[in-house]
Amino acid sequence: MKRFLCIVATFVFAFAAYAGPKDMGYVVVKVKANGKVDVSDAIQKIIDDNPNRTIYFPDGVYLISKPICTPADPHKSVALELSNYAVIKAADGWSHEEAMIRLGGKDPYNEITIPGSNYYLDGGIIDGSGVAKGVSIDNGRETAIRNTSIKGVSLGIHVKYGTNAGSSDADICNVNIVGNFQPDCIGVLVEGYDNTFTNMRIGGVNIGFLIRSEANSLRNIHPLYYKTESGYETSCGFMDERQNNWYDFCYSDEFATAFCINGGRSIYNNCFAYWYSNRGEKHTVFKSNGAFNSDVMNMNVGFGQHNKTKENSILEAEQDGGTGMFFNLHVGDYSVITGSSYLKYMR
Repeated sequence: MKRFLCIVATFVFAFAAYAGPKDMGYVVVKVKANGKVDVSDAIQKIIDDNPNRTIYFPDGVYLISKPICTPADPHKSVALELSNYAVIKAADGWSHEEAMIRLGGKDPYNEITIPGSNYYLDGGIIDGSGVAKGVSIDNGRETAIRNTSIKGVSLGIHVKYGTNAGSSDADICNVNIVGNFQPDCIGVLVEGYDNTFTNMRIGGVNIGFLIRSEANSLRNIHPLYYKTESGYETSCGFMDERQNNWYDFCYSDEFATAFCINGGRSIYNNCFAYWYSNRGEKHTVFKSNGAFNSDVMNMNVGFGQHNKTKENSILEAEQDGGTGMFFNLHVGDYSVITGSSYLKYMR
């Protein structure tokens, strides 16, 4: 009997380990994934015809000429699961203002208790062909984007103003974004409230994160500026136009301004700003458009070993009298710092 149970257990384990999408109950996308045929309408029909199912994209290149929308209504919602080498690619001539993948882009709804309210995009590659916006969260609550690469886009991820009085409650993790290297390119734009962002790498953009809401948590986010020189002076790793946001181990790499804040109070813990080149005339760790009111703890700053930049500033605040602080600030070489206004905020 024990031997029989062992054989059964081994079979069940093997089946679970090697089960394919069909075995897991997924709806498998069967269209021409050769990167030559427009499959926009076919994919949209699969989504519309299969409420509350996981839509699985095998390896291949899925060419689309218009945005793909998933429903926010939990009675109609779907999850999009892409194989690791499945590519959804914007067709030549893309001219739409909306993103390629619009999560909650149709049938708006505000609900978290009904099964189907927690839908997601997981895996694969979203290729904007150098012009399109990548992924947006348009509606719904607690939407997830994870394990996805977003390439060649003018805007990587856009979390729109949330359906719950502004709250979108999105969870985004393990995402890699490469922009189109244009002066107006943005990695992530956040307009909805109460989101979490974890483990993200962002390159080829002018602004890494642009936040226009509150109560967002960012952890292990690494925007890197490289390749293009045009518009460098306006580049920024993290631009926070609101307040009450939390940053932990966020790393601004090579942007002219590492952290740009709007005078409100946010929390920065274990963060890093680093420059290893002499690109531009000026490098600034924190720029405050107003008084400096944020709390910065365990900040690490590196201006480079052979720095020749004219200005290297820890803090530029438009107004005095702020209540912010720097606690346990570490700078690789204090001798290259220009300006001392930050000293009054040292704790």
